[in-house]
Amino acid sequence: MKIHKLLLGVTALFGLMAGQAMAETVKIGVVLPYSGGAAQFGEQIDRGMNLFISQNKDAFGGNEIELIKRDSKRPGGDIAKNAVQELITREKVNLLTGFVFSPNAMASAPLATQGKVPMVIMNAGTAWIPSLSPYIARVSFTMWHAGYPMGEYAHNKLGCKTAAIGFTDYPPGKDSRNAFTTGFEKAGGKVLEAIPMGGPREVPDFTPFFQRVKNAKPDCFYIFVPAGNHSVAVVKTYASLGMGDDGIKLIGPGDITQDTKLQDMPKEAEGMITVHHYSADYDTPRNKAFVKAWKDAYGADTTPDFMGVAGYDGMAAIAHAITAQSGKVTAEGTMKALSGWTYDSPRGKIMIDPETRDIIHDSNVHKVVSKDGRMMIEVIDTIPQVKDPCKANKIGKCK
Repeated sequence: MKIHKLLLGVTALFGLMAGQAMAETVKIGVVLPYSGGAAQFGEQIDRGMNLFISQNKDAFGGNEIELIKRDSKRPGGDIAKNAVQELITREKVNLLTGFVFSPNAMASAPLATQGKVPMVIMNAGTAWIPSLSPYIARVSFTMWHAGYPMGEYAHNKLGCKTAAIGFTDYPPGKDSRNAFTTGFEKAGGKVLEAIPMGGPREVPDFTPFFQRVKNAKPDCFYIFVPAGNHSVAVVKTYASLGMGDDGIKLIGPGDITQDTKLQDMPKEAEGMITVHHYSADYDTPRNKAFVKAWKDAYGADTTPDFMGVAGYDGMAAIAHAITAQSGKVTAEGTMKALSGWTYDSPRGKIMIDPETRDIIHDSNVHKVVSKDGRMMIEVIDTIPQVKDPCKANKIGKCK
């Protein structure tokens, strides 16, 4: 009996040693804005990633992960591209992730192809980004996930026969404009104005653009701007010009009702309708647990937003890919592992579309309401498991 126990102990020891020998160290290059005006976005994704890691230490199949972080600072693309070049050639990373802004992801895509390094995008939402490299998968959203159904909903449910569009003049803004226009016109609506409103770096004075819309008197005003301070300025300008009193409904994607900015908005935000895939106010057990863990980790006065949950989900996807490949990460192996991957996210069920390498998730209709002295999101409708409409309809560069 003692010999039997000894043999079991030796077998277990050899098994443990073999497992340790097989463990890999996976280097993950993280490209996010850690400084400048967009640092708030980088912080959300970074916190989401770290929260997943702290909660799921066994999710990486016994392999070690090393996060090598680089600051992309701004959306121009040049800094991010240089960072990716350095991560691939000098740091020899096995995988790339992050990418808040679409121009940064676009500039980096050719390097991922040349270096055969997989990219898991955690935010950048221009629909056709995955077509730039066979080694890109996205866990966040596309502008079409919100814009296209918002166009249909505005006409069919909100009674908007005419609309104006205001958009930040860079790839995601143009993509969001196209998404809303396609959905709205397909439903029978007419777009009266489509106005570019400056770039993504600095918050412009929106007043002249909004005055132009007020004069056009549309039923709905669809806005896309980067989240953060842009969104607060949008609602304040809308309120200051009394556009709601003129019967013009302010609508848009959920970027303009970002969780971290809701409490900074004037009372005129109440009743605003957006379409999005996440809010910290989602009343589900999975999301409540996620929000509680976030506040426990980062402070009671903090809250996750759609970028935070993307960082969390993105790290779940990366953990799955690493485990599926036993730590020996390749571009082809990562794309194969993520093809059809499903996950019970705080936002609900998500899946990586095996045809497009893009996300499939619910698009929810949000209404801004005031409750217990705070602004919050109420889900009033759901379009379940939406495939990116741009690719589904083979529109433009999504063909």
